[in-house]
Amino acid sequence: MFRGASTRAQHEARANTILHEMAHMWFGDLVTMRWWDDLWLKESFADYMGAHASAQATSFTDAWVSFANRRKAWAYQQDQLPTTHPIVANITDLEAAKLNFDGITYAKGASVLKQLVAYVGEEAFFEAARRYFRRHEYGNTTLEDLLSVLEEVSGKDIHEWSRAWLETSGVTTLTVTDAGQGDLTITQDAPRPHSMQLATFDWSGEPHTSTLIPTSLRELTLTDATTLVSAPAGALRLLNEGDWTYAKVRLDDQSLNAVETGLSTIDSPLSRALVWSSLWNATRDGELATSRYVKIVSAHAPRESNVAVQTGVLGNTFYAIENYVGEEYQGELRAAWASTVWAALEGAEPGSGSQLAWARAAADIASVTDELSERMAAIVAGTNPGPAGLELDNELRWQWITALAARGHVDAVQLNMERERDNTGSGATHFVQAMASRPTAEVRDAAWSRAWTDENLSNEHLSATIAGFGSGARPDLTAKYAGRYFDLIGQAWSSRSIEIARRLVLGFYPASDTADLGGAWLAANDHAPAALRRLVTEQRDHVQRAVAARACEHASHSK
Repeated sequence: MFRGASTRAQHEARANTILHEMAHMWFGDLVTMRWWDDLWLKESFADYMGAHASAQATSFTDAWVSFANRRKAWAYQQDQLPTTHPIVANITDLEAAKLNFDGITYAKGASVLKQLVAYVGEEAFFEAARRYFRRHEYGNTTLEDLLSVLEEVSGKDIHEWSRAWLETSGVTTLTVTDAGQGDLTITQDAPRPHSMQLATFDWSGEPHTSTLIPTSLRELTLTDATTLVSAPAGALRLLNEGDWTYAKVRLDDQSLNAVETGLSTIDSPLSRALVWSSLWNATRDGELATSRYVKIVSAHAPRESNVAVQTGVLGNTFYAIENYVGEEYQGELRAAWASTVWAALEGAEPGSGSQLAWARAAADIASVTDELSERMAAIVAGTNPGPAGLELDNELRWQWITALAARGHVDAVQLNMERERDNTGSGATHFVQAMASRPTAEVRDAAWSRAWTDENLSNEHLSATIAGFGSGARPDLTAKYAGRYFDLIGQAWSSRSIEIARRLVLGFYPASDTADLGGAWLAANDHAPAALRRLVTEQRDHVQRAVAARACEHASHSK
């Protein structure tokens, strides 16, 4: 339940969760997988049905837009980690099973099911599901039970499809290049069979003064590493229009230039979501400079009408500025982004979900720069009414106050007053984070010690303490703990619950591991529990990815 103002995107996410859990009455309860290897038989299907039922049976008819931009982003990230695994996984024990409730089992599995629907047709897919339930009700099943009924109904070779999609790992990247004479070459670096669409868009008039409108749509079947197709000329060529398949799509230079100018003029929310996804994946992969990504976001995110997409883009932008940009460029980019955020906040429709999304983005950027501190502090104090329609309810108020605390603009006395003002369980959790966010060595020392040693901390108060410790991007206060972290994680894993230990391992991993302490720990602890090694491996990979992205940003300044 929402304590304060909430966006349509939050309500859509809640509806999706409810429908996901309802789907488990069939996928997981009426028919249950025999062992955890086939966890996807319940979670992938429930994730797919959450979006499908939302789009078909609720007011959230654009649920697939959110799925394309947010759920699949989770899948793409998980699938590029060195610990990725097939959707049908090899689960040796219950500890491994718990960690496989991840972006592969949920979001990639659901994405692949959407590709399966495109492959066999929606009618055949649901007829197969009905037969599957009737044949196996109140029983346990394996992958083979589902494949056989799908083949029976569709008449297609589903076993070959399964080998390509369910029993292999990794994500394919699709690129388009001109082949001359009106032909295009589509290349996939890890060939899989794809049923998909190619859309072209062109300017309705002169570029910079007109809109990008769809001019053609063609269905394609890709199986090989390269495929030659004919397509009419256009400013933007967008692979995977409709989001039928699971693949990262790269924009060619011409298309990138077109969306840089006209992304927000594209009428279809799903098409825009796919472009946003392509831009973000290129930024994460160190192929698109963060500064260029931020420039595109600044130009078009204020005009993005889908709040779920807008919220995801704002979160990605802040993450990129904090992780994919070197210190020599970070201050300037933070200041520019703060200016964009405040202008968009003031320009948003009063009381709208978009206004709330920008207000939350203001809290993020205000935690690492003082550009907005004075204005936000005045609104919190009540000496400035702030943008029209913006309600500073308890949740948003705590976000702003915590950001101000991280910059040293709110002290313990003021935070205690806020705690008395919001005398609730949620208020207590926010108070813990805000207190741990204050930028002094003593505060961060206390937060570190409490998180590792105080076994009376609840899950939520532990997470709040960890979040406070890492807030404000202050390596001068936190870097000294990097070595201590690797000394503590083994003991924590063996002595604490898996959930508490997981929060400690993920939350305290050094943000900038320049000495590759993670690599050294993995080399020296090859007999550590596999689940712990997996978490460390994944966090180390995030840091290494950030290093590559920073190199891309640096190279863009050298041109």
